[in-house]
Amino acid sequence: MSESDERRSPFSHPTEEAFARILDFYGIAWMYEPRTFPLEWDADGNVTEAFSPDFYLPDQDLYVELTTLRPKLARYKNRRLRRMQELYPDVNVKLFKRKDLRELMIKYGLDSQAAPIIGTEAQTERDGPDSDADVEGGTP
Repeated sequence: MSESDERRSPFSHPTEEAFARILDFYGIAWMYEPRTFPLEWDADGNVTEAFSPDFYLPDQDLYVELTTLRPKLARYKNRRLRRMQELYPDVNVKLFKRKDLRELMIKYGLDSQAAPIIGTEAQTERDGPDSDADVEGGTP
């Protein structure tokens, strides 16, 4: 492993890293993307769509999904969360949307992390339609 590989963040988005720092600061136990939930299968039973929430807080038995997508682009993620709740009604998932994350970052003095969350259409397009890097397909 090269030195640059060792320094690479395990998080797929800087907002996730900032959220983890807040959890660490307050001593909240967390796991990063510990489980993948199948959402759809093909006729042969192969998983065609799956969802891995960003964090699991074991003491609260709560999964947390973060999104910095603009509201009009977040429909896909909302659909996936609804599907997950249909299939796994006993699994608790909380979605922190763009506005929630920005307010959280400001509340905890992370203004430099909050600024990019305001974003622009160009920022969102540059990052891609789902820069939160959710898992698609594959096996659980």
